[in-house]
Amino acid sequence: MVANGFMFLPEHLNRSAQQALVDEVMAVSNFYRPVTPGGRPMSVEMTNLGPLGWITDARGYRYEPRHPTTGEPWPPIPPRLLDLWADVADPAVPPDACLVNLYRPGARMGAHQDRDEADLSLPVLSVSLGDTAIFRLGGLQRADPSGQIRLASGDVCVLAGEARLAYHGVDRILFGSSRLIEGGGRINLTLRRARPA
Repeated sequence: MVANGFMFLPEHLNRSAQQALVDEVMAVSNFYRPVTPGGRPMSVEMTNLGPLGWITDARGYRYEPRHPTTGEPWPPIPPRLLDLWADVADPAVPPDACLVNLYRPGARMGAHQDRDEADLSLPVLSVSLGDTAIFRLGGLQRADPSGQIRLASGDVCVLAGEARLAYHGVDRILFGSSRLIEGGGRINLTLRRARPA
């Protein structure tokens, strides 16, 4: 498992900060279920915040300035997330994209690399809200050994340095482990810099 550049900050956000983020995200989010370039529906529901949003469809993986189903610009990234990025990820270069994944029962995320950004030297920041996830972190090759980390509500992770391109995913969600999100489930916020700095 790649450790160099991976930073794990358990319980970094207190309960009130977690609830405030959930309320902000749910108030402005228009979740949809995307499909992969191969035509398979993803198990997570998805939306974005910020000037750019990561999307997937038959044309491939990319960043776009508008929601693919509504045509509207993505809502702005909440200031508390921008502050968090500056505190633990990169104080000089702000993020311009925040992917919002909503995991309901049966949802997971296969092992993948985050490599659709212009500058892969800039970090990726992940915030967990709601039910605990069993997160898998591996190496720079898909076949490299990997390990599991429990990500509970309020935990924050940063992938930087060598870990920036580590394969990672979500094996499963421990549904019912949190009451933060109405109806249960997990929200993951992934902040990135998509455009050149």
